[in-house]
Amino acid sequence: MGAKSRCKGWWAWLLVLAIFGLVVGAVVLAVVKKVKKNSGGDDGAVPGPPGAITQKYSDALKLAVQFFDVQKSGQLVDNKISWRGDSGLKDGSDVKLDLSKGMYDAGDQMKFGFPMAYTATVLSWTILEYGDQMDAVNQLQTAQASLKWITDFLVNAHPKDNVLYVQVGDPKKDHACWYRPEDMTESRPVTQVNTSAPGTDVAAETAAAMASASLVFKKSDATYSDTLLKHAKQLFTFADKNRGSYSESIPEVQQFYNSTGYGDELLWAAAWLYHATGDKEYLDYVTGENGDEFAQFGKPTWFSWDNKLAGTQVLLSRLTFFGGKDTSDNSGLQKYRKTAEAVICGFLPSSPTATKSRTDNGLIWVSEWNALQQPVAAAFLAALYSDYMLTSRSTKLECDGDTYKPSDIRKFVRSQADYVLGDNPMKMSYLVGYGDKYPKYVHHRGASIPANQKTGCKDGFKYLDSTDPNPNIAVGALVGGPFLNETYIDARNNSKQAEPSTYNSAVIVGLLSSLVTTSSAVKSFT
Repeated sequence: MGAKSRCKGWWAWLLVLAIFGLVVGAVVLAVVKKVKKNSGGDDGAVPGPPGAITQKYSDALKLAVQFFDVQKSGQLVDNKISWRGDSGLKDGSDVKLDLSKGMYDAGDQMKFGFPMAYTATVLSWTILEYGDQMDAVNQLQTAQASLKWITDFLVNAHPKDNVLYVQVGDPKKDHACWYRPEDMTESRPVTQVNTSAPGTDVAAETAAAMASASLVFKKSDATYSDTLLKHAKQLFTFADKNRGSYSESIPEVQQFYNSTGYGDELLWAAAWLYHATGDKEYLDYVTGENGDEFAQFGKPTWFSWDNKLAGTQVLLSRLTFFGGKDTSDNSGLQKYRKTAEAVICGFLPSSPTATKSRTDNGLIWVSEWNALQQPVAAAFLAALYSDYMLTSRSTKLECDGDTYKPSDIRKFVRSQADYVLGDNPMKMSYLVGYGDKYPKYVHHRGASIPANQKTGCKDGFKYLDSTDPNPNIAVGALVGGPFLNETYIDARNNSKQAEPSTYNSAVIVGLLSSLVTTSSAVKSFT
């Protein structure tokens, strides 16, 4: 009797242990699944070569790069935009320079060197970081050709060490007309900065454009790359030794592209020159007294054509991820990385330090005029930083005590891109040509006037005022975007919302290139 009871007791205990094991196993499995779900996948896995293509981003990228063709000035080569033709062929002739190339700024026919150079720098950065992904969808060569169209202009605009032409056209006269660039008849004066009328901001931005582009063309055209780097060094020296804002030297630009300071451009240019040359003098420049004076460490800013600090902080942070001992442990560079982390933390909607500058549906929103510049630029920087983390196996970003993974950052990146492409209250794409619903009344002269209609300066305004949709599609244009209440008025006269720009195109091409597929971040640009 006692033996039978002991036997039954053992069986009962075995049954209890078996059930306990099953319960523990189920709990562990549930936790693992929850972790994987929350992380969006295995954040520890470093992607290799480009993987599967995400079709919607591929389709959008193929459109976005075309807007550079829409904006080209000069004698067009292999023109793919049926309603565009040669224009601006005499630009620069009054000073015996060929300034016919370059790109028109927005919906007008001005060439503003400051935002144009920024466009080139961002486009170079995109190609350097995501060239393999662009190549996977056959957009790399197109982007390189557009970049060279700008840098050819910038090379010609720098005829002497201390002279840089920064504007083609008279903005007041230009904006008093509404006609196609092919039909321009008004005089096109050129404007320069020099030692007597300095322009540290625009000269340093142009140096950044030249330095970054020199890396793009280093393997494919070494001679051209060397030329760009020579100009970059000269322009940086000119900018640094002759400090002064171009907005003060050329007061009329204040109404259009007013510079709020030049310290950010000096650091931005020096950062790109260090990447292009490896010369320690440029590293010392950004980590020494100039960094302390201009970098605004610990204070996040918005990345734009006017302010390059956030871009500089992300660009220099990559040296702490992938650099050698002289950079990975550099205390000065760590300040840039810490500030870059603060910038990224501000973007993440669930972060304790999240910016309140966003719409109800999650779009970063800073300015009523050209609202999409900041969210797209922010998402581009966030994509870069998440790729640096993933490739270097830095799996966590700390934001005031909370931790985030690369997949969390990527979720924010996709949210901004998807909003632009139609996941918004208006259910419309702000990228012209993408989807079934997109702006039809883009504020753009060439798009608004039939290609077979020749107009004068004044009589073309009937097309600005027309209630008919644009006869030509400004394919790939990223318009200004929604108001804070997430409405959009599709009207040609609504330049706040309906006007595209080349610098908007640079950041949207960068953002889409980061999303079109996945691959490891390059550890060195050289």
